[in-house]
Amino acid sequence: MLHSHLTTLNAVSLTLKVFAQHGVDPQHLLAGSGISAADLGHADARITTQQELQVCANAVALREDIGLELGRRMHVSCYGMLGYALLSSATLGDALRLALQFPALLGTMFHLRLVEHGEHAWLSASEHHEAPGLAAFNAEFCMVSLKVICDDLLGQPLALLAARFAHPRPGYHALYADAFACPLEFQAADNAFAFDRAWLDAPLPLADAITHQAMDERCRRLNLEFTGRQAWLGRIRQLLQQQLSAAPGLDGLARQMNCSSRTLRRHLQALGCSYQQLLDELRFEQAKQLLNQAHLPIHQIAETLGFSETASFRHAFQRWCGVGPRQYRG
Repeated sequence: MLHSHLTTLNAVSLTLKVFAQHGVDPQHLLAGSGISAADLGHADARITTQQELQVCANAVALREDIGLELGRRMHVSCYGMLGYALLSSATLGDALRLALQFPALLGTMFHLRLVEHGEHAWLSASEHHEAPGLAAFNAEFCMVSLKVICDDLLGQPLALLAARFAHPRPGYHALYADAFACPLEFQAADNAFAFDRAWLDAPLPLADAITHQAMDERCRRLNLEFTGRQAWLGRIRQLLQQQLSAAPGLDGLARQMNCSSRTLRRHLQALGCSYQQLLDELRFEQAKQLLNQAHLPIHQIAETLGFSETASFRHAFQRWCGVGPRQYRG
């Protein structure tokens, strides 16, 4: 939880759209995330990666292979200004190197690298340590979406030579053929796919130097703003995490941040969240960790999280998770 970062609503909105086609209630997918229907109406809203991962976990519980389909639907147009900057790049190599400069705008939780080795080029995603239970989902979503970006940029399918994944081979591995028409390897050191290095020099059909320069500059400004907000939110989360047993309240937190309550509230609204939402998110994550320690009684967990009554904690956990703490503990 302490390593949660800001991201866009792109993946969440796409997930809701896919499941809506099968009649799934959006509230089922949003359960426990702290994301409301109202948040979805703001194109520039920001959420944390933990909120996104909760929605993804709800989706995987309904359909194990959903990462593959979501990845196929993440076209380059889904990335806003960054998408336009990529489309207007001179070559595929230029576009990919630019994308790797802005992982925050790309919305990835992986460390991405473009590795040129002999006649091959590898696009690699590694060092993802969040939500181990979603390792396969996140790798599938990331790698398929990167392949789709390459196809969109080129205006034709990028022929792959090989693909590898860090997770074990899933039972639905036959579905990988639709996205990766190449030899596959599982339980590898990273997630990556390879293609002929010559593709890096392929000119892009929508290249435009003037547009690219303008979009590149806007991406740099947006990334600076994005990372600045992320650092600010990280400081808030760190302070709250240290005070869960006696939360300081909005006024107290504002004093610790050396700003007014009004300023703090305005900044949180700009980030698409509130003081109470952040506090609930941190409490929920800590509650799950403590409930996994079977020797801790529930009343002690409630006290640790700053609840004056065990009943209040039970009601809060039911609201966050959909089940009570005893049922969660099993």
